[in-house]
Amino acid sequence: MSLIVGVLKEPLQSETRVALTPEITGKLQDLGVKIIMEHGAGQGSQLLDSEYEGVEFTDEKGVLAQSDLLFTVQPTSENTVQKLSTRATVVGLMYGYSNSNLVKALKNKKLTSFAMELVPRISRAQSMDVLSSQATVAGYRAALIAANTLDKFFPMLTSAAGTIRPAQVLVIGAGVAGLQAIATAKRLGAIVIGYDVRSATKEQVESLGAKFVETGVSAESEGGYARELTQEEKEQQQVALEKAIVHSDVVISTAAIPGRPAPRIISAQVVATMKPGSIIIDLAAETGGNCELTKPNETIIDNNVTIVGPVNLPATMGRHASEMYARNLFNFIRPAIKDGDLKIDWDDEVFVQSLLTRDGEITHKATQESIEGGSS
Repeated sequence: MSLIVGVLKEPLQSETRVALTPEITGKLQDLGVKIIMEHGAGQGSQLLDSEYEGVEFTDEKGVLAQSDLLFTVQPTSENTVQKLSTRATVVGLMYGYSNSNLVKALKNKKLTSFAMELVPRISRAQSMDVLSSQATVAGYRAALIAANTLDKFFPMLTSAAGTIRPAQVLVIGAGVAGLQAIATAKRLGAIVIGYDVRSATKEQVESLGAKFVETGVSAESEGGYARELTQEEKEQQQVALEKAIVHSDVVISTAAIPGRPAPRIISAQVVATMKPGSIIIDLAAETGGNCELTKPNETIIDNNVTIVGPVNLPATMGRHASEMYARNLFNFIRPAIKDGDLKIDWDDEVFVQSLLTRDGEITHKATQESIEGGSS
């Protein structure tokens, strides 16, 4: 009997992405997998049911009853978990540290679940890295939002009316989102400055044609992320960054620490010293914001500075964000599909490290400790 992969229409109203695209359903079918999807699952990404060749479409109940493997974008709901067969495996973004009820439901149902945000950042798993693919979208959109919000040109312009100086854009955080924001702002003609607490990113920032802000603080850690800074380091960083911030027309902040609140980098006092008309695009809005004044999913004005707190930016580009996400899912699960069936290699570090629940246990240590206090 062939493995049945199911996909539901994402329940979050603002979510336009879909877990599988026609391209990837075709690749799965070539492996002997049957695909079943809820009617209209791809509609938010402008992917019509008719584009999915060989896919069976039904309602939510039908998908959940038949699925051996459920692919999701956003963390699925407890209600959905209860409707799944006990043989099912769930793969998608989970964010277990902030969705404890979902994790408990997966555990109690004894389902196997994989959290795509936990995929290890190793060379072999780059093609599975959903955080990077979706951050690419967020960084790109952040630069466009900035250009659309700022009441100045990004590039230098020379005309009969004189010369217009280019805007200066400061990007804080040189991860995937930050680097894409730098590249996009540079393409739009702005003077771009980049900063990250990881000094190793200096070369990457400069390779995109931006200058790098030196602060004397380094925060490299394992896994390609930045560690949380000490209070003394934060103060040292703040002093060095303040000059760049107050001289910039646009500040795009992307600093984040997985599983923890976003580091506060831009205080209200610093905002008060920024040039009138300046703007801040805070990509960390969903986890508390890099700016003290940021409000998620809102645009506010404080001391003549506009502060934008966008959420779920990948959903604003549903088509391409879905294409990248679906490819990530396929690259993740492909090694486990053999002869049309799911056969996971439990010695494979990619599967082991991204495993969230299995056999009635929370297998991811940090999530287990946050939910159960370290009990087993």
